[in-house]
Amino acid sequence: MIERILEWSLRNRAVVLLLSALLVAAGLGAMRTLPIDAVPDVTNVQVQVLTTAPALGPVEVEQFITTPVELVMSGIPRMREVRSVSRFGLSAVTLVFEEGTDIYFARQMVGERLIEAREAIPPGYGEPAMGPISTGLGEIYQFEVRGDSLAAMARRSILEWEIAPRLRMVPGVIEVNAFGGELKTYEIQVVPEHLLAHNVSLGELFQAVEANNANAGGAYIERGAEQVLIRGEGLATSLQDLADIVISVDADGTPVYVGRVAEVRFAPMVRQGAVTRDGRGEIVSGIVLMLLGENSRQVTADVKTALADMGPALARLGVTIEAFYDRTELIQRTIRTVVTNLLEGGVLVVVVLLLTLRNLRAGLVVASVIPLSMLFAFIGMRQLGISGNLMSLGAIDFGLIVDGAVIVIENAVRLIAERTKSLGRALTDEERTGVVLTASREVLRATVFGVTIITIVYLPILALVGIEGKMFRPMAVTVILALTGSLILSLTLIPVLASLLLPRKTAEHESWLVAAVRRLYEPLLARSLARPGRTGGVSPAALPPPLP
Repeated sequence: MIERILEWSLRNRAVVLLLSALLVAAGLGAMRTLPIDAVPDVTNVQVQVLTTAPALGPVEVEQFITTPVELVMSGIPRMREVRSVSRFGLSAVTLVFEEGTDIYFARQMVGERLIEAREAIPPGYGEPAMGPISTGLGEIYQFEVRGDSLAAMARRSILEWEIAPRLRMVPGVIEVNAFGGELKTYEIQVVPEHLLAHNVSLGELFQAVEANNANAGGAYIERGAEQVLIRGEGLATSLQDLADIVISVDADGTPVYVGRVAEVRFAPMVRQGAVTRDGRGEIVSGIVLMLLGENSRQVTADVKTALADMGPALARLGVTIEAFYDRTELIQRTIRTVVTNLLEGGVLVVVVLLLTLRNLRAGLVVASVIPLSMLFAFIGMRQLGISGNLMSLGAIDFGLIVDGAVIVIENAVRLIAERTKSLGRALTDEERTGVVLTASREVLRATVFGVTIITIVYLPILALVGIEGKMFRPMAVTVILALTGSLILSLTLIPVLASLLLPRKTAEHESWLVAAVRRLYEPLLARSLARPGRTGGVSPAALPPPLP
C-alpha cells in the first residue's frame, strides 16, 4: 500500500503540490490560533467548595461547616481525594477527581450535593459555593489600583464595583479577585450607655434595622389609561437613612432613632492581612483568573485592551492601573527561547546536510521537511487541545524529523549520478522521475522502519499519569505528530520535489566530511569484525551501571 502511495504521488505531482499548499495554509492558521503558554498545566481535575463564615474561629468552621460539607460530598462518582482547610472565617474543601474527568461533569456532581450541604450547615453560618473554573496557572494578570489622593477604602470600592465587573466580561476571564485595601461596610457602632438611657436592647435594635431596611411592592392603581405602581421604599441608601430608623418610643412619646443610641459610619470589614509592594506601604491589587482551557496569550491581550479602554473613565475617578505581573511577558520569553532553539537546530541541520550531500538543491529539499512537519504538528496540536510551550515545542529534534527525507534524497542523488555516468548525458524529465521512483522504492522499508522505530520510543511516555503525564505527554504527542508528518512527506512530497528540482545530471562524489569519517571508521570496523569475541566482551562495559 505504501508503494502505491509513492507511485500515485509521482503520477499526480500537481495534486501533491496542491495538498502541500493546503497543508501550509491550514498549518499557519492552526499556528495563529494555537494556545501558547510558558509551561504545561499540571493541575489535576478538582472542584473547590468555599464557605465564608465571618467571626467564626477555625474550630467552629471545622465543626459546623467543613465536616458537614465533607460528609455530604463523599461518594461522588470518579472522585479520588477530599482535602480541606479550615481557617478563621473560611472553609475550603477541595475535591480531586480522576484524570480525564470532564470538569463540567465534576462540577455538576458537586452542585447537586451543594443543596444538601447547605441544609447540613446551621443557619447563619455561611452558604457553601463552588470556586471558579480555573487552575494553578490561571492567574494571568495582576495589577495595582493606584490613586494617591484616594483612601484605601475608596480604591477597593472602585476595584470591586468599576474594574472587576468590566474585566469579568472579557472572554476567557472567569474571576477577578480583589486583595488589599478596606472592604467598605455600613457599621452601626452601639453606645451601651445610650441603650441603657433609652431602655433599648440589642435585639430591638437588630429587629428594627432588619425590618426597616427593605422595599416592598403593592401591586398598582389604575388611573385612566395608566397604571400607577405602588411601592413601599424603606431600603437604606445612606448613613443618614440608617440613623433615622426608629427603634422604639420613649414614655413621653419621643421616637428613639438608631442615631441616638449608636454611631452610624462607614467602616472596613475585619481582615486578616494586607498587600504591600516595593516598600511603599499598603496597596489595592487585583488578580485576573483565566477560564480552564483558554488561550492565556489571547485572554491577557484582551484584558489589557479592556483596561486601556477603561483608562479615561478611571482617570476621572482619580485612579490608574499599573500591572506588576503579566503572563504575556513570560510567554514572549518562552516563545523567544523556543524559536531560538528551533532556528538554531534547523540551521545546523541544513548546514550538515549541505556538507554531507554536497548538493544545494538536495539539501534544500530535505530542509523543507522541517517547516512542513512542524505545520502538520501544529494542526494536530490544535485539534487535540495541546498548547505550545517550552516542553511541547522545545523537545523537537530536527535531526529525527529529516531522517526519512535524507534517506530518500541521498539514494536519489546516487542513482541519478550512476545513470548519468552510464548514459553519458543528462536525464530527461521522465527518466529523472523514473530514477526517483526506483530510488524511493529501494529505501522504502528503511525509511518507514527508521521513523517507526523512533516513534515507538516515545509511546511509553503516553502511558504516564498524574503530574508526570501532564508534563511529558504533550511533548511525546508533539514529537509523534511531527514524525508522522515527516514520514508522510517523505513518501509523497519529497519524491515529487526530487523529480522536479534535482539536477538531471550530476557526478557521484563524496563530500570531504563523509570521506574523512569513512577513513576513520573503516579501519575500526575491520578490526571489530576480525575480533568478534573481544568486541562482544568489551561492549557491555559501555552500559550504565544498575540503579541502587
